[in-house]
Amino acid sequence: MGSNTTGALLALLAFAIFATHDVIVKILGANYSPIQIIFFSVLFGFPWVTLMLIRDASSGNLRPRHPYWTAFRTLATTLTGVSAYYAFSTLPLAQVYAILFATPLLITIFAIPILGETVRIRRWVAVLVGLGGVLVVLKPGAQDLTLGHAAALVAAFGSAFASIIVRKIGKDERSVVLLIFPMMSNFVVMGALLGFVYKPMPVEHMGGIALMSLMALLGSALVIAAYKAGEAVIVAPMQYSQIIWATLFGALLFNETIERATILGAVIIIGSGLYIVLREGRANASENTPVLRTRTRTETGTSLRIGLLIRARKKRE
Repeated sequence: MGSNTTGALLALLAFAIFATHDVIVKILGANYSPIQIIFFSVLFGFPWVTLMLIRDASSGNLRPRHPYWTAFRTLATTLTGVSAYYAFSTLPLAQVYAILFATPLLITIFAIPILGETVRIRRWVAVLVGLGGVLVVLKPGAQDLTLGHAAALVAAFGSAFASIIVRKIGKDERSVVLLIFPMMSNFVVMGALLGFVYKPMPVEHMGGIALMSLMALLGSALVIAAYKAGEAVIVAPMQYSQIIWATLFGALLFNETIERATILGAVIIIGSGLYIVLREGRANASENTPVLRTRTRTETGTSLRIGLLIRARKKRE
């Protein structure tokens, strides 16, 4: 079995685990506020961050070298986490994924003012077509747009903004700084709000959150292994397999039926995203870190960020 095949299979397994993680979010979201779920997710995620801090051999402290950009990214990540968890709790899984898959398109747009990147006509067409796919999924005028739809859009924008900031300051900031600030923000902010929404959790529900933390760790490890085994241009598109799992889980566990508009919109969005991923995989297509090397999961600040872990591993090597 070739290295690219191995990388693709590892990525497919990783994103199946991530999709299962999101199923747990949806199950718990029927009874608990996203604030409560995120707080305990971060709480269970701290041991893994502690291990990373212990293993990090780079010199320096936890003071950001770019405090304002770090603050903007932390705010965006915190908002993304609440929005994504709320969207998963209220909308069909496949519909949430279809909207979140617009994130690479938004990253391309944000790269223009923040990174000074030049986006030429072909990528602009791909972006516009992909955003048209989002409108197909939302069907404005044909259905009532809910707070869940707005939350999914906020999550897509917030995740794209956080990702583009990593590209801007990632070479200067230590990976642990970019990892720990969003988690600390979630812990403090959600902890402050927890008293307003808290509901006692039976041990099986608390165990579900612990399982989410373990799945996030395992999924991250598999994605890192996938990028180590195969080329990024092969591994990155595997993220779109999550919508297959979302369709299956939605039908089997939540009695969800995927609408034609969602299917059509997802095809358009994924097609546009794939075009950008494959095009940025070519030499000299992007002046900065391309989408395919950073875009793997919506960043919610509740677990270790895969892109930063990949960067940290490369530095050690």
